[in-house]
Amino acid sequence: MFKKTLTLSNGKQVTSKRSFLPVYIFITVVFMFVAADVTNFSFGTLILRSKQFFVIIGDMIPPNWKYMDRVFGPLLETIKMSLLGSIIGSLLAIPFAVLSSINIVKNRFVAGIFKFILSVLRTLPTLVVALIATFILGLGAFAGTIAIFMFTISYVGKIMYEQIETIDMRTFEAMESFGLTKMQAFRYSILPEILPNYLSTSIFCFEGNVRYASILGYVGAGGLGLLLNERLGWRDYASVGSILMMLIVTVALIEMLSEYLRQKLK
Repeated sequence: MFKKTLTLSNGKQVTSKRSFLPVYIFITVVFMFVAADVTNFSFGTLILRSKQFFVIIGDMIPPNWKYMDRVFGPLLETIKMSLLGSIIGSLLAIPFAVLSSINIVKNRFVAGIFKFILSVLRTLPTLVVALIATFILGLGAFAGTIAIFMFTISYVGKIMYEQIETIDMRTFEAMESFGLTKMQAFRYSILPEILPNYLSTSIFCFEGNVRYASILGYVGAGGLGLLLNERLGWRDYASVGSILMMLIVTVALIEMLSEYLRQKLK
């Protein structure tokens, strides 16, 4: 059914498989229509109501510059949350990645358990984790730091164990045959290969965590989110513009710094 016969210029016939691309396109289109129906998506509504977005943007410009003094404190708290959560999460991602790598552990059950843990942590939205943390640990930046830490360990851990599982293990096995322990063989054979990518991924994760941390205040986990929620509730869009302006500048500077550091790691 999915094969077709082609006749070459010399009269020889060859059989080739038919492409599944039309089937994939048809299935994708069907799912798009079903999703649009379930979500009540409407291009008409999007076009008619989109002008309201620009009305709010217009209310944010010019920003309320006098409100900037209140932004610095929560902004610094957001950066501290992101930095601390990213550092701790990135460090603890190393043992999780090692224990999730089947070519290191050699036990599919143990590796499967740690892969499952990382998968569960990735599944939980950061905002939900922050909400749970506020119930357990109380309101404040500590809960937000825990949420960022859990996301970082799951993200960096997954990237790392996938890279470890694709590494040529001959050097690792040779070092083990010389009498080195698994940790020593990992330190001298595998770690140098994955270190640049590990550092680059950790820096990239911190860059994203600054953005994620800025909304954790919505659930009482500290940072800029508390101010955003408060000002949006009062329809004080000029002050919201000040908060977003500071956040945009901060994220841009962090992205420039992280890009510079990633280039140095190559």
